[in-house]
This record gives sequence, structure tokens and C-alpha cells, in this order.
Amino acid sequence: MTFVSKPAVHHPKLKLNELGLNRRDYEGSLSTLCAGCGHDSVSAAITLACSELSLPPHRFAKISGIGCSSKTPSYFLGKSHGFNSVHGRMPSVATGTNLANSSLHLIGVSGDGDSASIGLGQFAHIVRRRINMLYIVDNNGTYGLTKGQFSATNDQGSTSKKGVPNLYAPIDLVSMALQLGATFVARSFSGDKAQLVPLIKAALMHPGFAFIDVISPCVAFNNHEGSTKSYGYVRDHDSQVVAADLVMHRDEITADYAPGEREDITMPDGSCLRLRKLSADYDPRDRLLASNYIMQKAAIGEIVTGLLYIDPAASDCHTIMNTTTQPLSELDESVLCPGATVLSEINSSFR
Repeated sequence: MTFVSKPAVHHPKLKLNELGLNRRDYEGSLSTLCAGCGHDSVSAAITLACSELSLPPHRFAKISGIGCSSKTPSYFLGKSHGFNSVHGRMPSVATGTNLANSSLHLIGVSGDGDSASIGLGQFAHIVRRRINMLYIVDNNGTYGLTKGQFSATNDQGSTSKKGVPNLYAPIDLVSMALQLGATFVARSFSGDKAQLVPLIKAALMHPGFAFIDVISPCVAFNNHEGSTKSYGYVRDHDSQVVAADLVMHRDEITADYAPGEREDITMPDGSCLRLRKLSADYDPRDRLLASNYIMQKAAIGEIVTGLLYIDPAASDCHTIMNTTTQPLSELDESVLCPGATVLSEINSSFR
């Protein structure tokens, strides 16, 4: 049976959040991606995270570029604001969105082609500017819309579906984000819901630029033996360093993680980021350690996942620029154009 839209009916006993909404209220339109695509699992994780946080769907803005991943904002938060930009230019639109209305929760969804190739320069500068947003890359190492060419994140030596090896070294967006000053950096796997949902929740509450690289296998072109972005390879080579959960200041949220040393980091809004170290010598607040650890594990073919780095004292671009707390989109002409006298006083203050 083929559906052109999602059924209007749902289970009458779906759990309601603090807003009286259920998970279905955070969904979008029916996905047109390939059956089994990892991107749909990422969309489902975003839906669940936003629902569990009891965030109003209409207070979100979701921005994307071009590619399979950039189609996915249609499939979650159907009652939110959205903009599908041109290839590689999502960061520019996201920057403008945040500067105009800082009260919105901002989610940018991109792909490895959209961010690591044509949009690499834009990616670098949105990290530097510390835009307060969640930036997710659905990373499958291939160009799915144009039939399976290697993307810039595909590992050297990884083979295509036809057995052709990739001859070039990959661009690691996680390492770039760390180097350029991102204050929340994580990597996960679309097939690991227990890890991905808490990371998204923590990233949404983080006051600054939060980046999550999600290995999301392409079932059509890059899920075969020999690919380092396949379901099988990621499951066999996944090395988790820190398991994270978000504990809101209202009610405690618990999760069943492997035993290990526990650390609590208080967030500016009163919520708490609860960390359980799976690697005893790993400190997620050490940027240099995170960079070195990722490179060491990559050298032996392991994919490091979990919360890789967080700055507990993070700030965003509005704090840095000392902008008004009222969203710029809500300011009227009397404030935006106060007249020549005020302009003269401002100019004098710089002399």
C-alpha cells in the first residue's frame, strides 16, 4: 500500500508532554527518502528530542541547503518556520535568521556535500561566529541525489558500490569544528537512538554553536562491504567516549548508560548536563585532548562517538556583540532609526 500523506489517526494513549502535545505533533510530512535511509532516523530523533523537552514547535526555525539531508526538515516540526536555501549557503541564511530573531530555536540541517564541499567556507565562518544554533550534518560520504559519487568526507581507501577505491584524504568536520571554536561538538550514528536523542536535547539547550556530525548510511549507494560509512562498519568500529544526558532543572531525566565516572555540568538556564565517562582518561572539556583523541582513533579505523567537547562557559554571537535582548525583528522604526542626534552621539563615542 502506498501513502501520499501520513494517517491522521494515531494511538489515543500517546504520552503528552508539558504543553499537552504528543510526539506526532512534532512530526512533519511523509518522507520521500529511500526506505531505510539513516536520515529518517535522524529526523525521528529530532522529533523525539523536541517533544521530550516540551519546546513549542512554532518557536523553531529550520534551515537547510541542497541534498538528501537538506530535504529532511520537511519531515520534522511541521508547524515551525522553515527555509530551504541554495547549495552550501545554509549558514548564511541561518546567521541572518538568528540575528533577526534570537528568540527562535534554530536548527540547521546539512549534508557532507553541502557542508564539506561547496559550503566549506560558509561552515567555517558560522562556527567562528558562534551562532546560537544546532548544526547537524547527515554524513553518508556520498552524493545520493547524483547517484553515488564520493563526497569530501569519504575515507581514503573506502570503496564505492562498484568497488572503486577513494584516493583522497577525507575532510573531518568534527576536527574542523573543534579547531574553529565550536563550544559543543559531538558525533553519533543514526542507528543509535539511545545516544543521539540525548545529544540533540543537550545541543538544543546549549547557549552557542552546537555541532553534531551524524554518520547516516546511504542505503542506495554507500551501505556495502568496503564502505566506512555503512551500518555494519560503524557498528563494528564505534568507540564511545562520553555518554551524555540532559537533566532539566524542573524534573530529572534518567537514562540507562554503561557504568562509569559521573560528572554534572550546570548549564546557564539551570539545566544540568550529566556525563558518564566510558573512557576514564577522557575529559570532554579539553579541546586539545578531543582533537588528538579523534585523530588517534581515526588512524586505527575507529569512529569516536558521543559528546566529544563542551565549553561550560560558552557564549553566542549576541553576547559577544552585546545586542539587545529584544529580537531585532520586533524593534520598531523609532528604535531602528532614532535620528541624527542619536547617530551623532554614537559616532562621538568612538572618537
